[in-house]
Order: sequence, then structure tokens, then C-alpha cells
Amino acid sequence: MDTRQNTALMRALTELPGPLPARGVIHIAIRHTDRFTVVGNHLAQHPTLSTTAVGLAVRIQSLPQGTEIGIKALAARFPEGEKLIAAALRELEAHGYLQRARIRLPNGRIVTRTVFCNQPAALLRPRAVAPLPQRRPAAPQFPAPQIPEPEPPAPEPPVPEAAAPQAPVPPDVQHDHAPRDHAPRDHAPRDHAPQDHTPFVPLVPPPTAPKPPRPPLPHPRELTTELDRAATALLGDLRRHAHQLVLSENDIRQLAPAVAAWLERDTHPDTIRHTLTTDLPQPLRHPAKLLKHRLTVLLPPPLPDPHDLAAPARPRLTVTPFQTCDGCERAFRAPTPGHCRDCRNAHSPAQAAA
Repeated sequence: MDTRQNTALMRALTELPGPLPARGVIHIAIRHTDRFTVVGNHLAQHPTLSTTAVGLAVRIQSLPQGTEIGIKALAARFPEGEKLIAAALRELEAHGYLQRARIRLPNGRIVTRTVFCNQPAALLRPRAVAPLPQRRPAAPQFPAPQIPEPEPPAPEPPVPEAAAPQAPVPPDVQHDHAPRDHAPRDHAPRDHAPQDHTPFVPLVPPPTAPKPPRPPLPHPRELTTELDRAATALLGDLRRHAHQLVLSENDIRQLAPAVAAWLERDTHPDTIRHTLTTDLPQPLRHPAKLLKHRLTVLLPPPLPDPHDLAAPARPRLTVTPFQTCDGCERAFRAPTPGHCRDCRNAHSPAQAAA
């Protein structure tokens, strides 16, 4: 009674079509849309590979190109020890999934190159079909595609035999000068291959919304001669601080108004230089585009006016002063001297009687 029930899993079981098996595993297959790896059943259901070798092969297939998969590197990622991982790699190597070879680099260093094949049986298949002997092929066992009856051909200039599509000719009327190295009957020429009319489904879905247009390059309110000269000098001096930022004269001419907009907003040249030369990508292929992006996105706002920085005047509160009662000498708040509330109430009946 204390076993937790996965309600989502039980709800998915009720939505499966058809009767469920009374015993054995029941699959709930949810289609992957991202971050998945295709694994063949020849590996997942291999009769002789151990479970560790199968799991290690699946993990290696999911890694990107160039990832280190040595014994020590894999042992640092998995709870299994180096001996178990080395034994699993030897199993994969014995069955053709893995190949390790020691090669010498041009600098004389010897390294181990590891190659993993997700389907080693495909490498054993012949790459090219051998030419058939000169014999009559047997009747095909599969239904031939229906070809519409051609109309009487119109006279046309002769074309090369390799480029002209030919209708199928019975074997008993083939000419003796037909090429002997033609493809077998099960490999039809490209012109006679049945066309697949399945609609093309792109693997990457289109974006849900159009991308917003990029903001324009900033410009100063008034591009004076002093601002243009300072901006041009700052852009031409960037290569002294970062050798990747080599700009052409045309690039400097286009980016100078943006730097002038920074200078117009009282930005120090050292601040602009630090913003444009810090954390550059490696390698930097388009320096002008990077500077244009940073000058547009990181543009600081204008400095506020000194009057805007002053604290707002707080409203003055009117405080009623303390007064000393003329009758009981008790302190009370009132704008003018006099009696407190109790003394005024006590004197009111007497004044009324008089």
C-alpha cells in the first residue's frame, strides 16, 4: 500500500490502442523531437555483447565529434572502473564497432586515433555491384511498375546511348552490342526509378514568429568635425590593443558616427576602447560586424542633468506647538495659549449658569 503510483504513466496506459499483453513489457513510445540518438537493434539486442559494452556504445554514439573517449576519460564520467570500461571497449573492438590505431603526427608525436562505426555490418557489404555474366535474367518475382503506353515517337535527332532513356526490351531481342557492364535488374536506371511523391517534411521547424529587425547604427545629434576626428582616431587605434580588430577605411567611415554618438554622451574614450576590445571571440572572422553590434546594443544613455539628481523637496509639515494650561498647568497642543479641554469643559457649565 505504500508504493507510489505514477498517475501520468497509468493514464498513458489507458490511452494505448488495442488490448494490452497479459505479461511482458508494455511500450509507451513518445516521439523525440530534440536531443536524441538513433541506435540500431543490431547493437541494442546484440546476442554476445555485454550490457556494459552496449551502454558504452550508446553513450559514445551520443557524444559530439572530437570528444575524448579514452579509458581514463570514460572512467571519470561513469561509476564503472577502468578495468570494466577497458573490457567493454575490447568487446566493441572485437565486433567491429570500435577501432583504435596509433598514428604519428607531423611533429613526431604518437597519438591514438579512435574510430567508432554505428553499423559495422554495412562496411562489409560490397560497394559496387559486379557485372553479370552473359545470360538471360529470370523473370522478375515482383510486380513491375505500370508504365503508360507510349505514343508513336516523333522523328528527332539521334542522342547518345548513355543519355537517351530506353524502354525495357525483352531479353530474346537484345542486341549483341549492348553493354555488358550494365546494372542488374533490381538496380533500375535513374530515369526509370519510381518517383516518391511523399511530401517533404523539414527536420527543423520554421520559426514561430519573424525575427525583429536589427536596430540601426546610432548617430549623434550633430556630427561635428571634432567628434568625427576623435571617433576615427579611436577606431584606427583599436588594433594596437587587439590585433584582431584590423578595420578597413570603409569600415572606419561607417562606424565613426556610432563612436561619435558615444562620445557625445560624455563616454570616456578608455571606456569605449575597453567595451570594444574585451572578451573577443576566437577566432574573430568579422571584426566590423562585431563592433557594429557592440556599438549599437551597448550604447549608454545620456548623462542626466545635475538638477535631476537633486533630491526632491519634501513637503513641510505644520506642527502644533505645546501650550501650558492657565488653569491646571497641564501641557496640551494648541495654536494659541489658553485652557486645556478638561478646564474648558469644567468652566462651561459655570459660565452658562452665570
